[in-house]
Amino acid sequence: MKQLALALAVTSAFALAIPISPAVASIETYEAKAEASDAVAMARLQMEEVFGDKQIKAGQYLWRKGSFEGDPRVVISIADQLAFLFRGDQLVAVSSISTGRETNPTPTGIFSILQKKPMHRSIKYENAPMPFMQQIDQYGIALHAGHNPGYPASHGCIRLPADFAKKLYAVTDLGATVMIGA
Repeated sequence: MKQLALALAVTSAFALAIPISPAVASIETYEAKAEASDAVAMARLQMEEVFGDKQIKAGQYLWRKGSFEGDPRVVISIADQLAFLFRGDQLVAVSSISTGRETNPTPTGIFSILQKKPMHRSIKYENAPMPFMQQIDQYGIALHAGHNPGYPASHGCIRLPADFAKKLYAVTDLGATVMIGA
């Protein structure tokens, strides 16, 4: 029931707050950040239900076998350094991540995937490779494969283990929801 309420709240937030231009598909309001934090709390609970007490170390991920219905949604926990992939209301996968450092923090709120490229190079950071890049804001913040030490170490992007980044890239489309909670 709470998941349905969250889904309705997120849908309402998008309908009311997102400008029509897909290049600005992010909500970084207090309410959006609270919704993303609630999604993180629910994801933690579902992780325990689905995967038991398995612990994920830096560079690792868990991915369930089977087919799952519904639109993909990514939930990011900065505090836990974990990414959760949902299809509809089903938790499909969880991965270690590396988010932005204190000097270049990863933004929190509700975002949409704006651009996807199988291989991208950073314009800002010396042509750094960003495999399986999925951009979520107009400033270049993206989900992508990269060094994954298990703690915040990026310039704001969300680095994923390479195999997880490739699988995630294959199941998401432009416009997919990414919720980032502190």
